[in-house]
Amino acid sequence: LLYNEGWMLRLTLDWFSNHPGMEHPLAFPKDGTWFSEALLPSPFLPRFRGDPLAESRTHADGVIGHLTIGKQGKADVELLSNGTHFVICEAKIFSSLSGGVKNVTAYDQAARNVACIVEMVRRAGTDPAQLKQLGFYVLAPNRQIESGIFSTPMSKINIQQQIELRVKLYQGEKDDWFRDWFGIIFPKVIVQAVAWETLIEFICTVDSEYGHELQGFYDRCLLYNQASHKRTLS
Repeated sequence: LLYNEGWMLRLTLDWFSNHPGMEHPLAFPKDGTWFSEALLPSPFLPRFRGDPLAESRTHADGVIGHLTIGKQGKADVELLSNGTHFVICEAKIFSSLSGGVKNVTAYDQAARNVACIVEMVRRAGTDPAQLKQLGFYVLAPNRQIESGIFSTPMSKINIQQQIELRVKLYQGEKDDWFRDWFGIIFPKVIVQAVAWETLIEFICTVDSEYGHELQGFYDRCLLYNQASHKRTLS
């Protein structure tokens, strides 16, 4: 309940929120904020009751940027109309990215999050030329990243293909979204896996005390989640 990827992410984002303006993928912009367990708007929300192509809002472990929270539901996140920064963080210990949604199996977690980034910008009405930082980052143990389990789902070619196929299911209804928003915004989105070990090392160079405490917490995350992971595999 305590030593898990969710709390590891919160401890990390809290530190970055108190050290804004750094050169790092998780750096906070001026006037930026963060939120955990956020719900993101999908471009493929139900058009009508029982829509066979629909999906629900996408859950994000953490988000960073120029945001407003809770205007509709308690966990709903929106990009400010003048916002220039929006980053999604997906935290992992031993798990991989999840697969497709109920109605579309070939539409995995990476593709869903990237589509939501595009939809966030569209809803905010932000001028794409003003955007400075858009990203989807998976934070995971280095051993998981080096094993290659994130390589295919986080390939931008793979993400584009999945979203394009998802759009085609609507038989033209989503073509404008794909052309006018996805086509312009997607090239600006950084998709990257970041090792917890590298992240902790970076924090240690700036704040050794906090970094070493975070390392101790991470070691316990590995210990307790590895036991759980072995039980799942067996």
